[in-house]
Amino acid sequence: MKRAKNILIAGFGDIGQRVVRGLRRSRHYRVTALSRKNSDFSIRGKFVRSTGVHLVRGDLSNLRSLQKLTGLADTILHFAPPPSAGKSDTHTRYLLAALSADQTPTHCVSRRVSHARPGMLPRRIVYISTTGVYGNCNGEWIDETRPPKPESARAKRRVDAERRLQKWGRVHGVSITVLRAPGIYAEDRLPLEQLKRQMPVLIPADDVFTNHIHADDLAAAVIEAMRQRRPKKYRIFNVVDDSQLRMGDYFDQVADAFGVKRPPRISRLHADSVISLSRLSFMRESRRIDNARVKRELKLTLKYPTLASVLSGLQPPIRSLPD
Repeated sequence: MKRAKNILIAGFGDIGQRVVRGLRRSRHYRVTALSRKNSDFSIRGKFVRSTGVHLVRGDLSNLRSLQKLTGLADTILHFAPPPSAGKSDTHTRYLLAALSADQTPTHCVSRRVSHARPGMLPRRIVYISTTGVYGNCNGEWIDETRPPKPESARAKRRVDAERRLQKWGRVHGVSITVLRAPGIYAEDRLPLEQLKRQMPVLIPADDVFTNHIHADDLAAAVIEAMRQRRPKKYRIFNVVDDSQLRMGDYFDQVADAFGVKRPPRISRLHADSVISLSRLSFMRESRRIDNARVKRELKLTLKYPTLASVLSGLQPPIRSLPD
């Protein structure tokens, strides 16, 4: 009988649960999820019991709490975001230190600091990053060969995580797959609150290209990445759908699908004075991202290739704004 593979999910949110649902029919996987809060054990209890996921306590901001992770899994699915502040991703640094049984991680990874015995290290890590690492590309078409040029602090922390993973994987002989994802959406993850509040978007002349991926398709990409028989030691994939939407058009399509008023349009000059800095950072970056590699190498077939393919399938009970 084929031995079941042990999977550890760090960052057990919506995508992690969708991955588990995609694997639930297979007996070849045993899934453990890292849980930071005690309340997670009760809140996710029903889901955990129905899927057979095992929860283990651990906090990625506390290295000592991660001691149980060493040698726990063949495959690590790293979905946890970086800290909300700082120049580096300490969450990824602590996770890698725990996986290599090093409780005193340094900023530099070297063979001298690894205390892992043979067989203790995972064989592969799949990490969900962001297409925000590319920064503003002025609407150009780009692929994975485009060098990162992050502009926001959160994107810089993602680049830090990617580089730590690449270096750690090279040192320890572990395959690293990075999935760069854009705005993640689903039927229950649409900008309805923004539409309700009539938050403005840019006029067509100033608008930016934005990229999206349905949560189910991102989860499917994760599963395909972890199932690769001969993964490259380090490989990056852009996981985006086939849409070529500007940000305002995205909000307009959702508004039309729900039968509500489209958001107001304002100029970029006006936006600088009325929109929050965090939202402005998204409005300043324009890029169109090619997804040929993920289709070619991971054989990913998009269930939802465009936003329209999702909106057209919404059922009447869903097609309404929250009160």
